[in-house]
Amino acid sequence: MGVVKRSAAAVVTALLLGLTGCGSDAGAAVRPAEAPATTAAIKQSPYAGLVVLPRGFVPDPKHTSGPFGIESYLANYSAEPAIDRALLLNSGFVEGYRASRLSPDKKQRYVIQLFKAATPANAKMLADGFWRQEPRNKPFRVPGALSNAQATYDAATEKTEAVAEATFVVGTLVAQLSVRQAAPLGTSIHPNTALITELAARQRAGLTSTSS
Repeated sequence: MGVVKRSAAAVVTALLLGLTGCGSDAGAAVRPAEAPATTAAIKQSPYAGLVVLPRGFVPDPKHTSGPFGIESYLANYSAEPAIDRALLLNSGFVEGYRASRLSPDKKQRYVIQLFKAATPANAKMLADGFWRQEPRNKPFRVPGALSNAQATYDAATEKTEAVAEATFVVGTLVAQLSVRQAAPLGTSIHPNTALITELAARQRAGLTSTSS
């Protein structure tokens, strides 16, 4: 998953101050989600087996899947390490897991990240803190989740990127889901909101069943 630039310095400052004191139905047709795969990673993390992936999507050779702690998250996935460190420490972050998959045509990248916080309240704080770090002003309906779908210019690749994403909390776990697709400027592409909506429902159901 490509790293997205975060919001302006004013928003960053406000977020840090708060933390130190104490996330259209266009898109490709959805295939049924597959059951969590049995891999070596499942033996390394209790959360790997909780991940629901899109059926037919394949391993992503450029983006690793596996467990992470604070330091590995900041080194490999964070665009704002100082801010994310504060978020994770204030939430009592315990452990996380990330999985990345590509669509069969290699045009769409699906990423899910799970974060284990100390308490349900801390998990909500973490989810909200991550969500506020980027401008998200095109929500769509995903029950029980923060969601956004938009197509933007990616300066790093000089392409248009369509992104659909959702974040929700189940108990002490934060789930972040996103699907991205890039195309040359001038190409009409749409965020795959159908896929995110389907997978968010399945992921929530799986986490709810486990936590209960």
